[in-house]
Amino acid sequence: MATWANLSFQDSASPLMEQLIFFHDHALLILIMITTLVSYLMTTLFFNYNINRYLLDGQTIEVIWTILPAITLIFIALPSLRLLYLLDEVSNPSITLKTIGHQWYWSYEYSDFNQIEFDSYMTPYSEMASGGFRLLDVDNRAVLPMNTQIRVLVTAADVLHSWTVPALGVKVDGTPGRLNQTSFLFNRPGVFYGQCSEICGANHSFMPIVVESVPMNIFTNWILSMSQN
Repeated sequence: MATWANLSFQDSASPLMEQLIFFHDHALLILIMITTLVSYLMTTLFFNYNINRYLLDGQTIEVIWTILPAITLIFIALPSLRLLYLLDEVSNPSITLKTIGHQWYWSYEYSDFNQIEFDSYMTPYSEMASGGFRLLDVDNRAVLPMNTQIRVLVTAADVLHSWTVPALGVKVDGTPGRLNQTSFLFNRPGVFYGQCSEICGANHSFMPIVVESVPMNIFTNWILSMSQN
């Protein structure tokens, strides 16, 4: 969960988020190098007329400052395309979770199990237990097993929504009449928070997302208890 004074990403809970953080650091390093080089050249040209005279006109410098940006873009584009394909890959999911956005709450359906579906509303501050997170906790969490490939189908019942969990690197639009999907894998247990990232109306900021990652045996017991209710 994000806290005050956090300048970077949340700690990753999935391999995809780890790759996103690596790419962010890679691109940021390139940006720092470009900024440093351009600042140095501007400072040098400002104080040194002799260098400035050679840079104003010349075939060599024209070739250099055409080729260098092209090479830089290649170093950014190749890992970006690789990551783009990884984010869209859905490989033999073991569990499917259907997520439906409403104004203003989420509902979940476990498609692989009979009659397991529930709504997830934000917990009001007056009903929140000690140690809860204001505007982020919900009454019913989506429980999923760790180290298991999970597919999430996202749609909406009324207007556009967006199911977003930053620690997982997941952001999927919920569109009425359409199913969007994504896939991820928890690599550690924990409780991970998100919020709707599409401006969906007056109570847009009051429909949080809470996903709980648990070992498979705990998930199995949870499924059994939900089936009996």
